Amino acid sequence: MAAPRLAVLDDYQGVALDLADWSPLDGRADITVFDRHLGDEEAAVEALQGFEVLVAMRERTRFPRSVLARLPDLRLLVTTGMRNAAIDLDAARDHGVVVCGTELGAPYDAAELTWALLMAAAKRVDVELANLREGRWQTTIGTSLAGRTLGVVGLGRLGGKVAEYGRAFDMDVVAWSTNLTDERCAEVGVRRAGSLDDLLAESDFVSLHLVLSRRSRGTIGRRELALMKPTAWLVNTSRGPLCDEEALLEAVRTGVIAGAALDVFDVEPLPADHPLRTEPNVVATPHIGYVTSAGHAYRYTEAVQDVVAFLDGAPVRVLT
Repeated sequence: MAAPRLAVLDDYQGVALDLADWSPLDGRADITVFDRHLGDEEAAVEALQGFEVLVAMRERTRFPRSVLARLPDLRLLVTTGMRNAAIDLDAARDHGVVVCGTELGAPYDAAELTWALLMAAAKRVDVELANLREGRWQTTIGTSLAGRTLGVVGLGRLGGKVAEYGRAFDMDVVAWSTNLTDERCAEVGVRRAGSLDDLLAESDFVSLHLVLSRRSRGTIGRRELALMKPTAWLVNTSRGPLCDEEALLEAVRTGVIAGAALDVFDVEPLPADHPLRTEPNVVATPHIGYVTSAGHAYRYTEAVQDVVAFLDGAPVRVLT
């Protein structure tokens, strides 16, 4: 019997086979690596015909019911992470597709990237780097962090780490989320805002760290942006749809807020002609908060384990 065909998806940096030991699959799977985004739904379905096992990197490729229904050979879908909003788990179950995840990762990579973006925004590093390369010298005035207020929306593992970074820079840190407790705030050493509106009104930098859900989608819209200081920056390294992207672009362009520092977007990869790519008061990176060699090594190592376990008839880390 021929070995099942396995596809590793969206390996943009071409590192998947180097960062983990895939030898347990020698002779057990025929591996193909896609180092580019497959494109829209039609392109993905066409490219993935005949594959029985797919290893997906986070939410880079979507698997709604309409895609899963047209992949009749698919038996196992491995996602890096234990939660993936791009996979319709009910549809996978209906079509007999086992979905498994990975647990390990570099837990604070996204928090570090958040701080890099916040620092770049405060010091206008993006502008000054470009200016220096073009022969100009000192064209902007940066913002001090010490004594400023950092508003953290969502004080979970990553939000808590960002709050700690803020305290290390002598910032006044205030936090809010729907179910945030005084005990959690005391644990991290921050103040609890009375409401999201209160946090937005007093913060010089607002950093979003919520899990995307029906309830959290659109947490920041035109009304919320209007509550922020005209000198304030919004930082989003969690999920693009937490903020109304159109409203955010309008707020930045019209001076409602000073700018935005973003690692996540409504549509990814961000279209080449998207205005967020060129807006002067937007500091943007291409969703790299989780993209580190250590993090990918953990993810791909556990992905191999998932595939081996499935082929052995005893799937692990099963999501559906």
